[in-house]
Amino acid sequence: MTALRTFNAIIWRDIFVTGRELPSFLAQVIIQPFFILFIFAKVLGDIGFVQGDFAAVLLPGIVAMNGFLGALQNTTLPLVLDFSWTREIEDRLLAPIPIPLVAVEKMVFGALRGLLAAVLMIPIGFLMLDVTWPVSGLPVALLVIVLGSLAGAAVGMVIGTAVSSRHITVMFAVILTPLLFTGSAQFPWTELDNLRWFQVVCALNPLTYVSEGTRAVLAPHVPHMPLWVCFVVLVGSIIGFGALGMRGFMRRALD
Repeated sequence: MTALRTFNAIIWRDIFVTGRELPSFLAQVIIQPFFILFIFAKVLGDIGFVQGDFAAVLLPGIVAMNGFLGALQNTTLPLVLDFSWTREIEDRLLAPIPIPLVAVEKMVFGALRGLLAAVLMIPIGFLMLDVTWPVSGLPVALLVIVLGSLAGAAVGMVIGTAVSSRHITVMFAVILTPLLFTGSAQFPWTELDNLRWFQVVCALNPLTYVSEGTRAVLAPHVPHMPLWVCFVVLVGSIIGFGALGMRGFMRRALD
């Protein structure tokens, strides 16, 4: 019970800090996806360079992307800072809580921020684009985004415990950009049959399954992979990357 109360206290402390840093958080999670939606769906759609239904393809993918990458970044960056400059992780490790639960808290909080980032894009997308979603698909879409955010946080835990502070800027160029453009957020994965090698590369990215799962329930008329495949891969990613990230966290914490 003491560990559970401490876990909840740490979570609420992080949520309180997020509230105080809300403007910078909103800028971090909204600006990039807003301009992707604005340019690729609104501008190119209005001048006729993309088909009219491209917005229905893009918006679910952007929501999925914001959840996954938002969770990844909000897990990775605090870990890098805590293990290097601020050393705040030492206070957490001295708290009356098992060390593995400290890592779980980091992933859960990163996933919560990713989920918030995804939800924030929904009203923005509806205000900008002429898109409708079936109400019946919203609960399943929320489940997909929750799993995607947890998967992103698990990947962020792996990166945050493996990359040193000196290489953090290189990491975002080498890892984050490929994840962004191979996650099927801007295109349906099933339509890549003529680019088989790229389809295989996209299949290795967990973000692809968040995008395809979200698109399957919110834009069912768009070609997509089976929903059960998305669930299986996302759950496997959470378990696999989570275990790997926990191992890296324990190694860094006990050094």
